[in-house]
Amino acid sequence: MEKTWRWFGKKDKITLPMLRQIGVEGIVTALHDIPNGEVWAPEAINDLKQYIVGHGLHWSVVESLPVSEAIKYGGEDTDRLIANYIQSLVNLGEAGIKTVCYNFMPVIDWIRTDLEHPWPDGTSSLFFDKIRFAYFDCFILGREGAEKDYTAEEMAKVHELSKTITEKEKDALIDTIIVKTQGFVNGNIKEGDKNPVAIFKNLLSLYKGIDRNTLRENMKYFLSQLMPVCEEYGINMCVHPDDPPYQMLGLPRIVTSAEDIDWILNAVNNPYNGLTFCAGSLSAGLHNDVPEMARRFASRTRFIHLRSTDVMADGNFIEAPHLEGRGHLIELVRIFERENPLLPMRVDHGRLMLGDGDKGYNPGYSFYGRMYALAQIDGVIATVKTVNSQQ
Repeated sequence: MEKTWRWFGKKDKITLPMLRQIGVEGIVTALHDIPNGEVWAPEAINDLKQYIVGHGLHWSVVESLPVSEAIKYGGEDTDRLIANYIQSLVNLGEAGIKTVCYNFMPVIDWIRTDLEHPWPDGTSSLFFDKIRFAYFDCFILGREGAEKDYTAEEMAKVHELSKTITEKEKDALIDTIIVKTQGFVNGNIKEGDKNPVAIFKNLLSLYKGIDRNTLRENMKYFLSQLMPVCEEYGINMCVHPDDPPYQMLGLPRIVTSAEDIDWILNAVNNPYNGLTFCAGSLSAGLHNDVPEMARRFASRTRFIHLRSTDVMADGNFIEAPHLEGRGHLIELVRIFERENPLLPMRVDHGRLMLGDGDKGYNPGYSFYGRMYALAQIDGVIATVKTVNSQQ
């Protein structure tokens, strides 16, 4: 596997010289200053590429070239936006950048309710509390029919929470769910936006009447339009699983399971229509057998995210240590090193540790926490390679 690192451009507090020192080989990044739907100009692509090369690294993966909402819900601008997307792919292909990670999640990317959930050892990590999320859904958003998505027992807990939750806690939920986990990844909402709840509710309304089948067909159309240019330039499109991998906020989610992935890969059955295998996202769903999925989809995987989660009986989940949890990362390394060994891999969602929390890093993208995880996984990879060479 190629050891890569998600880096947020020249303004990232984590610098490329720092990454060289910890053994990173390839960079995963994007043109984060370009608004969704606009063409990535050749000059901007090449400027960033040469900056990376100048530090002894290379631009391994684009994560991500965002898919505009209108493409997902099938708006009037769909064809114009797809044409812009295709032109950006052409420009990336001509610059020699051949792997693009993207997602097809409506409105919202990954969802957590706590960005600094404490562990007994003094570190902290991302956490999803189902009851607090249900409170956000039912009482802060006030989404019509939201209570039907939760059990009677869960709603009883939500009503209990409503009696004690403070205004500060409500504001923190809004900031965490809508703003902080979205705004730094070409999100629909960014830091400083006024009344993010109103913006968010308006975005949700765009999907009224859009079900899973409609979203699937819109994705099929999008990918079918891209494949000719992908074939011409050898560009791999790698869809990222939904995080968490189940329906939320009344929105359809279509990359949640082995069945979903199988549908996508067969709907546009082209080797350039591939998968980002995110063990963390997939492991957050109890219905997913992550190692079995790795074996099943290894040949169509083009990029790997190695992180893990632990899921609790009440539906809560937490980012697990990288050598523990439902991600089974040691087994995944065995599988991918055997089935598809040259893939780019990055660790993900490292803990906050050793002062990471004071540095202003993007949520989930600490330095020391990810460096520690990378060292662990590097050791696993080296061990697996050694064992394989002796067999």
